[in-house]
Amino acid sequence: MFYVPPLRRMLLPSLVCLIFVILYHTAVVHLDSIAAFLPHTHVGPAGHRIHSKDFPKHTFLPYTNASSYEHVIPPSQYLSLIDEDGVTSRKRPWVESSLLQPLLACPSKPNKYTMHIRLQNGIRNITMSPSNWPLESRGFWNPTILALPYWSNNRYLLVSRVLTDGLSQQNVICEAKICGADDASICSDDDIEQVGLGGMRCVTEPQVLDVPATPAKKCAGKFEVYALIPGFHDPRIFWGGNGEPLMMLNTQSQYGCFGLWLIDLRSLYKPLTSLISSSPSSLSQGPLTSYPTLTELTRNPPSSRSTIEKNWIYFSPGHGASYLHYEISPSSRSFSKLVGNGLVTGNMTDPLESSCLNADFPDPDMETLMHDSGMDQSRMSGGTWHQATNSLRLILCARNDVMCRSRPASETELFVAIIHRKMSNGLKLPMRYERYFFLWSATAPFEAVAISRFPTLLANETASDFSAEENWEGDDPDYELKGNAEYLKSVEEGVDGKKDLSWYFTYTVSLAWAWRGEEKKVEAADMGTGYLDEDVIMGIGLNDEGQAFAKVKMAYLLGCLRRCPGKKEGQ
Repeated sequence: MFYVPPLRRMLLPSLVCLIFVILYHTAVVHLDSIAAFLPHTHVGPAGHRIHSKDFPKHTFLPYTNASSYEHVIPPSQYLSLIDEDGVTSRKRPWVESSLLQPLLACPSKPNKYTMHIRLQNGIRNITMSPSNWPLESRGFWNPTILALPYWSNNRYLLVSRVLTDGLSQQNVICEAKICGADDASICSDDDIEQVGLGGMRCVTEPQVLDVPATPAKKCAGKFEVYALIPGFHDPRIFWGGNGEPLMMLNTQSQYGCFGLWLIDLRSLYKPLTSLISSSPSSLSQGPLTSYPTLTELTRNPPSSRSTIEKNWIYFSPGHGASYLHYEISPSSRSFSKLVGNGLVTGNMTDPLESSCLNADFPDPDMETLMHDSGMDQSRMSGGTWHQATNSLRLILCARNDVMCRSRPASETELFVAIIHRKMSNGLKLPMRYERYFFLWSATAPFEAVAISRFPTLLANETASDFSAEENWEGDDPDYELKGNAEYLKSVEEGVDGKKDLSWYFTYTVSLAWAWRGEEKKVEAADMGTGYLDEDVIMGIGLNDEGQAFAKVKMAYLLGCLRRCPGKKEGQ
């Protein structure tokens, strides 16, 4: 006769066996299953590989799901870059780039007082008043500009902030044109009355952009009043990597007080839908709508988020992938990949990358230039850095240079954006924003490539906190300002007959490829990409109360670059 023991007599042995199994599986774990180490997915330069000395069968990179200042730098003996001969190397794809080399030369010496390199192109005026329309009585500022496709009747889309009492925010949109200012379109008498000898003007009536209100999770202390301010501010409009017209904007955040949101402009400005779907040389109905509704962007992990978020840069190498570039500082850089619904990965910046803004990085050419110009090198230090504009995808070739364009994307394609160095006075109030151009690779791992050696000034722009004599040192004393009638016509004469614009306070908020005509036939999918010999439009804010723009060839803007340092020494 068989005897079956009660279940309670089997309970203790079963628990002991279960605990043993759990402990065994916890102790015996393969290294490649540890969450702190992920397979390296970026392909290195030809002839090189990332090599782990301890685990030769696998390729790993230390990974941390955090912002740049939370990276754990691996010991120098853990990873090494090995070339085909087994020799350690620290070469990067862009270090010996023949295409980048011409941009490292400086077209002129910097001003020995202001440290700026002055361009020949000037600032031009913008008016929101269309022809045969009552003059606008409202004030406008911080223009963000987008070129429309070649088949559009009008050439530009312009979004500007309306000057308010600060208790609300409002933004308007119009289609615009440029006359004069080296543009093929001739200014009418009415245009000249409004914008001077050349400028930008709304062609359609400005319409208020209606964006749904969003609640703030928490605005505490000095930010408490922000939760009650309706409307959005600091928009940026640009073409996405698949040809979708996007707008990034600041408004109340579901993660903090103020955050950044993304939306397809076709959801807000309906004429864009029919325009983009009506290309005469394509049967496509245009790119799919990536962000049909307002979508908040964020950081990962939550501990890296700030109460007030601003000045992020969207960039997309195409093929459906897109990224957010959060910041660049003297100590770090931070960007993440968008994975859907505004959510992102952790920081993807190489933890061994040295910052382009590292003041200790030696640059003999820059030191020679400063010495020859008699510059006070101490003026190149100080200030705080922040991102200023959207990015553009740049191919380091002339558009018609077929041989250059046939080279791999890893040798020719970069992203470009403007960053500001804010210089403040003793009261910590901003005196001026200095304009620098920052470039990073458009192919993985999106390493930092180059940055302006010196800030740039436009022909009729002044560096605040310097006298007219210092600003125009070495320039023609008979120089005359042209255009920008609304803001420059009342400026008084300065030293030696030069214009004294020492009160003038400018900052750049927008970067766009200029309109490209039918001869180039640029489709919507390629509107965010351009070439060195093509013009760009910079949207410029004036003294927090006005707006202007400048049209400059990209190659001129990128003169006098210096390479970024790459990997940290000893790594």
